[in-house]
Amino acid sequence: MPDAPKPQQQQVQIKADEKELLGHYSNLAVVHHNAEEFTLNFIYLFPTVPQGKLVASVILNPRHAKRLLRALQENISRYEAQFGALPEGPGPGPEPNVGFVQ
Repeated sequence: MPDAPKPQQQQVQIKADEKELLGHYSNLAVVHHNAEEFTLNFIYLFPTVPQGKLVASVILNPRHAKRLLRALQENISRYEAQFGALPEGPGPGPEPNVGFVQ
């Protein structure tokens, strides 16, 4: 039986303004999930005051969250192969108790 033809990969054009291309720095990520979605809140904690700012919130369906996990694992493996092992464990200082305000 012949193999089924593989679908051709389509090139996707992504539009982005300069502001999006600059990106956002985050030193804390908070992840929440329910049966339908994963929410990743990226936060910048200020170094001198017990305060932070939400810089981005990304909502993913569970299948896409798993693909993101796999992509991060592959890229961390490549990074460590090039630059050495990354230490695991908590970052500097105690884990913050994070709550959102408006």
